[in-house]
Amino acid sequence: MNIPSPAALSIDGVRKAYGAVQALDGLSFDIRQGEFFGLLGPNGAGKSTLISIISGLIRADQGSVRVLGHDTVSDWRAARRQLGVVPQELVFDPFFKVVDLLRIQAGYYGAGREVWPWIDEMLERLELGNKRTAMMRSLSGGMKRRVLIAQALVHRPPVVILDEPTAGVDVELRRTLWRFMRDLHAKGTTVVLTTHYLEEAQEMCERIAIVDKGRLRIVETTEGLLNRHPFRFLTLRLADDARLPPQLAELVTSEKGGAVELKLDRERHPIAGVFAALKAAGMEIADVSTRDPDLEDIFVELTTKSASGVVS
Repeated sequence: MNIPSPAALSIDGVRKAYGAVQALDGLSFDIRQGEFFGLLGPNGAGKSTLISIISGLIRADQGSVRVLGHDTVSDWRAARRQLGVVPQELVFDPFFKVVDLLRIQAGYYGAGREVWPWIDEMLERLELGNKRTAMMRSLSGGMKRRVLIAQALVHRPPVVILDEPTAGVDVELRRTLWRFMRDLHAKGTTVVLTTHYLEEAQEMCERIAIVDKGRLRIVETTEGLLNRHPFRFLTLRLADDARLPPQLAELVTSEKGGAVELKLDRERHPIAGVFAALKAAGMEIADVSTRDPDLEDIFVELTTKSASGVVS
């Protein structure tokens, strides 16, 4: 009899409150082994609280979290060995050289000299080779971010959480990071990404969970998520800066540079009907384009503004 492999991460009925603020409200879903998974939500959705529970920094009030079958409370040592977390904040010891810091970090997980070749490889892959003997305090913010990534991966964990890894970093670091993470993912590493750059999640992630106000709104494949909403966008530039007729003006989502964007339900608002309404109003079109919804459009559709006081 084949015994199914445990999920990379299993979140079961997790609740966490800070006083009267319910940060997580019965969150449940699984992340499969080998997935590139997106955990998305607005500020205050509860993502950071969930990551802190997964990594053992805080405890849930109710529910459980398992990393490859290891409970993060009762079996926390084993769970922590399976996990690497790249934090959003730049947290580092300023008094160590880069390579020494990584070797010490490896020692925390019981790894010795056998991982030194891996450390050397990471330093090169993350373009830190010429900084290996530099003191941490002398590095730029982008270089410190690279070291944090290497720290999270130093013990070669099978599950990696990237918490806003590209926030405020330059294009070069983004490209370096994503090349490296694609390679690790191709070799079987489970990657969990939280980001406000939704184009990154759309490009990288196979499945996505959207959390809002501590509750799970949806878990879906990225392709399925993009295909499930029956609307498209039409951008118009009218001749002579004419105003849209009222039945079209109510469909406008944005106005920029003399162009207006309309959100059209594919069944209720056919593009031909828009053109017919403009023609009936005697309006001429100077330019037109269409686009399908992207992840950002669907994210906005599924979430609402977080209530004040909700903890992130």
